[in-house]
Amino acid sequence: MERETFLSILDHAVQQKCSDIHLKADYPPFFRINGFLVEASKQPLTTGDTLSIANYLLEDRGLSLLQKANTLYVSNLSQDSVDIFTDVDTSYEVPSKTRFRSNLYKNRGAVGIAMRVIPHEIKGFSDLNLPDTIEKIAGLRRGLILVAGPTGMGKSTTIAAILENINKLRTDHILAIEDPIEFVLRPKQSMITQREIPTDVHSFTEAIRGAMRQNPDVLMIGEMRNADTAEIALKASETGHLVISSLHTSSAVQTISRFVSFFDPSQQPIARLRLADNLMAVIALRLLPRIDKSGLIPAVEILRATRTIQECMKLPERSPEILGHMARSREFGMQTFDQHLIELIQSKKISQDVGLAAATSPSDMERELQFGG
Repeated sequence: MERETFLSILDHAVQQKCSDIHLKADYPPFFRINGFLVEASKQPLTTGDTLSIANYLLEDRGLSLLQKANTLYVSNLSQDSVDIFTDVDTSYEVPSKTRFRSNLYKNRGAVGIAMRVIPHEIKGFSDLNLPDTIEKIAGLRRGLILVAGPTGMGKSTTIAAILENINKLRTDHILAIEDPIEFVLRPKQSMITQREIPTDVHSFTEAIRGAMRQNPDVLMIGEMRNADTAEIALKASETGHLVISSLHTSSAVQTISRFVSFFDPSQQPIARLRLADNLMAVIALRLLPRIDKSGLIPAVEILRATRTIQECMKLPERSPEILGHMARSREFGMQTFDQHLIELIQSKKISQDVGLAAATSPSDMERELQFGG
């Protein structure tokens, strides 16, 4: 496939306001628009097409894909390092237009490509339909903020909005470690350092371990992956830094459990105590289709660190109490998913069927909708 043809696919995707692009041999390009996969053309791609596209995406990494017989190899451009290809994460930018986060993977001997569309413009909280509490959370100067949700639910977009808010208002050093870089932050009031794995530093662990020597005020860790990243996040929080990261969890309570689970069982009691002392907020996200079919809107669960929440976090047997405390603590900016879903249904932003399908407790929520006014 010629580069111009590939770029025309990307341009069409941006015009259609799609969130994701899927490129596979023997299939036409597919776009995800408002949460649904849509066939973008009738012409299927060939194995040669997807191999060409993969090499366009890998150019900036100094890599190329080679196919010998039925085996794919990834090589640096001088071909003095050749490995069997499995999958690669990378980013790609169409200058002055859009960035794309890409995952290249092997599918029945051919290359498959999934691309996430990353707009150049970083939207503000109101444009993203996020609750006002998120702006207050962005004003924190120390501690740990965790943003949670399944893939494609707006974690990166929300983190970018928080960082951009800090960038506009504070003279901080923001250090972001990502694999790969998604939203590009441009300096306003703050100094920006964005390090990409492996372009700027060999590994996530190496970047995390070096982070504190680079004197950040705000440390953004693209994804909380293991005990190393969790330990650095706690240490940085304990020494007065603001740390922001994401987890692939579905709720605030699950996020706390997952964070603690990164540590060995013998270390988990002390990890719970440290997390209780340093966690400032959990923001959990679910994107849902609007009732008018105009796009997606976030349902948001928010946990804030009150003394009661901290005491519940310290003991695993008290974890089931957290959700109830959140529901009763709206004056502190907290809300459960179900509370926000009810608001979205009552304001006619999502349908009741969509809300109930996304609810933590559908039966309780249905009863609240029926009898709670």
